[in-house]
Amino acid sequence: MSERVGGIDDLFSSAEERPARPERRRGGRVRTVLKFLVATGAITAVVVAVLRAVGLIVSFEVVVLGVLAVQFVHRITGGMNPPPRRSSNRLNSGEEPGTWNWGASDALRTAVNRWAQPLEGSARRPERFAEVILPRLGELADERLRQRHGLTRDSDPGRAQVLLGDRLWTFLNNPPRRTPSPRDLAVIVADLEKI
Repeated sequence: MSERVGGIDDLFSSAEERPARPERRRGGRVRTVLKFLVATGAITAVVVAVLRAVGLIVSFEVVVLGVLAVQFVHRITGGMNPPPRRSSNRLNSGEEPGTWNWGASDALRTAVNRWAQPLEGSARRPERFAEVILPRLGELADERLRQRHGLTRDSDPGRAQVLLGDRLWTFLNNPPRRTPSPRDLAVIVADLEKI
């Protein structure tokens, strides 16, 4: 019915929805590597000098590897910083300040937006629902069936139909002529969650 995907992460993404990558300036990667090497050399020199000043002798290679390890961990975790917390006058009151940083990147919001944009587009163009949304829902159903029951709609159609129920089975195998209402989609999603 639909083309197979690699995993559940692929179900929440679509090639047509990915933003274009900004172009990098020329020499950006070389400049980054040079900065990294200079920083590594400077930090290594300081660490070796401090260690020798206190009377410790450590192999130069060990110091370099330690500095590299710390820099790699810092580089990897640098992109994972949580959004800054806003200070509140009510310290230790046990209550949230009631503010939210909506501009911060949130995985749940990103996943919801990946579904919301195609759903909004399908309201104006019903054929888009059958082309974009219905295959995603089918892939989600197959993934839930695979994870919980060890089968898919293609591998064991009879058992899959029993597990999905007649309403969900009919919806996934016979594309509707019009875009379903939000209430109808809520029922379908509820049936998917029961699998």
